[in-house]
Amino acid sequence: MADPSLDAAVAASPAADVAGRDRLTIARILRVNHAGEYGAIRIYGTQIAVARWLWRDLVPRLEKMRADEIRHCRLFRGAMPTRGSRPCRVMQLWSLGGLVLGFATALAGRRTIWICTAAVEAAVHRHLGDQLDFLAGKDDGVGAVIRDINLEEIDHLRTAEAELGPGHAQGRLYTAIAAITDGLIWLSTWGDSARMSRAISAPSGPGSAGRRPPRPADR
Repeated sequence: MADPSLDAAVAASPAADVAGRDRLTIARILRVNHAGEYGAIRIYGTQIAVARWLWRDLVPRLEKMRADEIRHCRLFRGAMPTRGSRPCRVMQLWSLGGLVLGFATALAGRRTIWICTAAVEAAVHRHLGDQLDFLAGKDDGVGAVIRDINLEEIDHLRTAEAELGPGHAQGRLYTAIAAITDGLIWLSTWGDSARMSRAISAPSGPGSAGRRPPRPADR
């Protein structure tokens, strides 16, 4: 069922006084988020195809996650026109990466599927958090869309963490997948993702610790 408030957020525009550079960053945020969701659809779709043969009990949960990612992709695409954004030029890189990653992790085993989910969703959640901090007061419409989507991304992350148990983030595969995700996000935003993170983490005044407090899902 459609959410009228979310539909309004998608159709909105940035605040009138937003600077040109910030408008460009907002456009890049939408571009990379749309591409990332497209890649996630490919990951889950390929994992589902393999799991139908090898890990049938995982299929319903993977299908639910894929359906969420399809909705997310449509929301970000819908918000592009009023923000002067368009699909990412390296979209096929996200698509190919998703297909390869989904196929390889599904063949490697059910635990590897959940490691992939945990690594990707943790990286996505971190970047969405940076984006929300940046968007506050600049584009509350995109902020509302990201907050709604982030709830489902956190649910995906928690599902994977529950399957893996403690210590899952210490392995080489987890680290490699998270690094690849971060690298694609950096490339797709032309470095804006790194600039946002540095700006948010910078001291805001005397006595500042220099970093924001961790969000609940970061702990």
